[in-house]
Amino acid sequence: MNKQIVKYVPTVFIAFVFVQSLFFKFTGSYETDHIFGVLGAWSGLEFFGHYGGYIIGGAELIAAVLLFTRWHGLGALMAVGIMSGAIIFHLFTPLGVVMPEFNAAGEVVGNDGGLLFIMACLVWLCAAFLSLRDLKNPQGILNKIINSGV
Repeated sequence: MNKQIVKYVPTVFIAFVFVQSLFFKFTGSYETDHIFGVLGAWSGLEFFGHYGGYIIGGAELIAAVLLFTRWHGLGALMAVGIMSGAIIFHLFTPLGVVMPEFNAAGEVVGNDGGLLFIMACLVWLCAAFLSLRDLKNPQGILNKIINSGV
């Protein structure tokens, strides 16, 4: 039973963070427009400013679903990749660590104090733990992929 708790607590946490963020990414919220607009302008990839929220949200949805299947190791590895990108973009682009907060009219009313960045780091840690756990497990999909030479 204890081994199941060690697996499912980080799994549920990752899925919760990913799924609750889908509302923002799929509805074109001001926060999403700001984040992906900054990244699109910075990178010169204007399409990422317009469609990045949908692309990343889709990847997060797939990862969250995979976390509850026999391919949970792949879902965890996807989460590591997604959150690695988020952390890198927060640290090394004009996006920054502290994100603005918007009211219903789209006006900046404060900031999140770095909460979004902290959540990305926590999700990354949980996903890295689950990936390593799956890699060490002889029945884990990541272990099977690595050891089969695929």
